[in-house]
Amino acid sequence: MGAVNEEPVQRVQRVVTLVRPGLLPMELGIVHRLFGTAVGDHDRPLYSVVTCAPEPGELTTDADFTVNVAHGPEALESADTVLVPAAVEDYRPQERGRLAEPVRRALERIPAGARVASICTGSFVLAAAGLLAGRRATTHWKSCEELRTLYPEVDIDPDVLYTDDRGVLTSAGVAAGIDLCLHMIRSDYGADVANTVARRTVVPPHREGGQAQYIEQPVPEPGGSSTSAARDYALGHLGDPLALEDLARATSTSVRTLSRRFLHETGTTPMRWLAGQRLQLARQLLERTDEPVDRIAARAGFGTGTAMRQHFREVLGVSPRAYRNTFRGTQ
Repeated sequence: MGAVNEEPVQRVQRVVTLVRPGLLPMELGIVHRLFGTAVGDHDRPLYSVVTCAPEPGELTTDADFTVNVAHGPEALESADTVLVPAAVEDYRPQERGRLAEPVRRALERIPAGARVASICTGSFVLAAAGLLAGRRATTHWKSCEELRTLYPEVDIDPDVLYTDDRGVLTSAGVAAGIDLCLHMIRSDYGADVANTVARRTVVPPHREGGQAQYIEQPVPEPGGSSTSAARDYALGHLGDPLALEDLARATSTSVRTLSRRFLHETGTTPMRWLAGQRLQLARQLLERTDEPVDRIAARAGFGTGTAMRQHFREVLGVSPRAYRNTFRGTQ
């Protein structure tokens, strides 16, 4: 009897969340929900998610309940990814810039090569540990100036949702942790897996990291003007050449008014948003189909394969072919 060729099983990555007293339950829940929802072939989990504390046991939160953490810092020793959410102490000026000794000892257990990320003001912990020195980082928009003052060696960007600099990642406040986690899932397993997680969690599949943190009008006023018509039109015509004038026409407004409202409602410009949507479509087509790069470039609105290759290298640092090989195997 001949040997049976077994389908290779995708490796399960270990995600460890390091929490501290006064933790924010929502941020802890984001990590477990998003990574815990990611599945591969035959609904196999792609991540195992563990919570640990410098000293295990019952931890206070910023709510009226506690959380019992069973694992101590030894859980970090086998981590592929470590996430450090915010804690109440991060909001106390006298605590910032000081790294508690149990936390310092815990961070020393992180293996070389592991990816490390923070959510919200958890960035103060990474900075205090020296992990952000010489790197681009962000935090909650209210705390960016203080982070810059305390750690001048860190390149603080207050105008983004998250940063990813050589394996060390940071995110803006609270809900931006969703965008950060989806970005990591997308980087690990592709846009298709990340989009499935987003759909199951009922959140937007992709807000680019460069989007502004502070959006003046995140929800349009009832009965007020919105850019949704322009966005709907663009999504239905991604393969067509589109100019600002086309999007403005879809909302029966001027280019200037559309640009202003778009920035208020989405935190980015119309053309930057459009480029992100085209990139998202191209990634999905590369993962799901065998279509040649030139055909995908046309369908996604890049016009030519050369233009799409240039965009991929500028944004993702890889060619479309390399991207496809990473997430689908060599074609």
